[in-house]
Amino acid sequence: MKIAFQADANLDPDIVRGLYRREPSIDFRGHAGVIADGTPDPDVLRLAADYRRVLVTADVHTMLAHFRAFIAHDESPGLILVPSSRSIRSAIEGLLVVWVDWTPVSMRNQAVWLPSPFGVD
Repeated sequence: MKIAFQADANLDPDIVRGLYRREPSIDFRGHAGVIADGTPDPDVLRLAADYRRVLVTADVHTMLAHFRAFIAHDESPGLILVPSSRSIRSAIEGLLVVWVDWTPVSMRNQAVWLPSPFGVD
């Protein structure tokens, strides 16, 4: 079984578009129509959990603390943090690595930094 992803409003939409160009079968939902801009982090985490999707965010400053509070009382499919210093190409390749090599079980209740497919970013 493959991971299903949910972008929040902080993730560059070019990453989502690029992922679909590279791998049309990836299950990666953008935030439009699902998560409104300005939605509080706890609500974003709840929505991703309700949809059983790993949340992908560039909000590395506040989301991690909210994630830790969330998993103290709820289950989460997981959280992937994408630093703003990461290039779009590197983010796309890193997410493809996650999609190919990781499982939903390995991500459950885990917050991880997006791995660099090129060694160093």
